[in-house]
Amino acid sequence: MKNFTTLLIASMLGTIAFAQTTPLAAVANPPSSVAVSATSAKDMAEAEVRKVDKDAKKVTLKHGPIKNLDMPGMTMVFQVRDAALFDKLVVGEKILFTAEQLQGAFVITGAEKTGAK
Repeated sequence: MKNFTTLLIASMLGTIAFAQTTPLAAVANPPSSVAVSATSAKDMAEAEVRKVDKDAKKVTLKHGPIKNLDMPGMTMVFQVRDAALFDKLVVGEKILFTAEQLQGAFVITGAEKTGAK
């Protein structure tokens, strides 16, 4: 019991020290580098763009495994809800992308060109 009490007090002192040395604004609004590292930590899948259909808001990708969807590599059609992503989706180019299953459909949520063709 004595060890538990000592540990509890040490933990509380560490929390108090953090609160005294860290401005509240920094805790509530972390620097953008924190947000970027969280985004880059997402698993991105590799793909080759096979077909782009802006009118139907769809793209066909030959992709590698998509870890967050537990999906093996294959060629398939994804929805594109953010029209700005079409600037990064050029037939024949290699991309890194993120996707989610939203309302039963597979949707690309982010993409970046790798520079390879």
